[in-house]
Amino acid sequence: MSIQEVRIATGDGDMKAALALPSEPDAQSPGVIVLHELFGLNDDIRRITQRFADNGYVALAPDLYSVGPRLKPICIRRTMQALRSGRGRAFDDIEAARTWLASRKDIDESRLAIAGFCLGGGFAVLEAARAPIGVAADFYGAVPRELEELEGSCPVFAAYGERDRVFVGQAARLRGHLEQLGVEHNITVYPGAGHSFMSRYQGLQGFLVRHSRMSVGYHHESAEDAWTTMLDFFERNLGAAPDVSLT
Repeated sequence: MSIQEVRIATGDGDMKAALALPSEPDAQSPGVIVLHELFGLNDDIRRITQRFADNGYVALAPDLYSVGPRLKPICIRRTMQALRSGRGRAFDDIEAARTWLASRKDIDESRLAIAGFCLGGGFAVLEAARAPIGVAADFYGAVPRELEELEGSCPVFAAYGERDRVFVGQAARLRGHLEQLGVEHNITVYPGAGHSFMSRYQGLQGFLVRHSRMSVGYHHESAEDAWTTMLDFFERNLGAAPDVSLT
C-alpha cells in the first residue's frame, strides 16, 4: 500500500491521519473521508482507504483517537460519548479532516464523500446532514432516533449484516428517516453477513470478534457487492472518478 501518514491541525493539537492517492491522479479528483471503527485507525482501515484511492479517490482516514489523552480506553469513551450526544471533539476533528481534504489542489471540493464503519458509520450518518458533503456511506453504524438529526442530509448508501442482531435494526430506522425526508438512499441488508463484514481482522482483534455475539467477521461476497454498489452510488451522486477502477 502507498499510504502516507499526515498530520492535520485541530483546535486541540495535531491529528494523525492516513492519506492514499490515486496511482493516476486527476487535476480535480473526488475525495473521501474514511472514518474508522471502534478499534481505531489500523492496518485494515488503511487497506480500505487504499482501495478508495485505487478507484480514483483522494482518500483520507483521520485517527479520531490521536488528539488529547493518549490512553486508548479514554479516547474510545470520549468518542462514543460524542456520537451519542451528537456533539464533542470528534465532530470538530472530522470537520478539520474535511477542511484539510477540501483545500488540496488535487481535489474537486464539490465532489467530497464520507464513508464510515461501525463507530465511524454513525458519525458518517450525522455528517451527511451537517457538512458540505455530496454523498455518504454508512456501514453498520448507529442511527439517531430523531428524524430531525438527518434533516438536510446528502444521499446515503448504507449496508448492514442480517446476522448482526445488535445493529441490523438500524437499517430500517435509517430507511424510514430518509424516506420521510425525501433523501435519495440505497440501503442493503446482507443475509449472509454479520457485523463488520467489510473488515479483515487479525491477531487479538480477530480473536475478540470471533467470540462476540454480533456474528462479526469478514464476508467476502457481501463485502464485494457492497464495494461495487457503493462506488456506483458515489459516482452517480458525485460524477465519475478517473477511469482507474480496480474493484
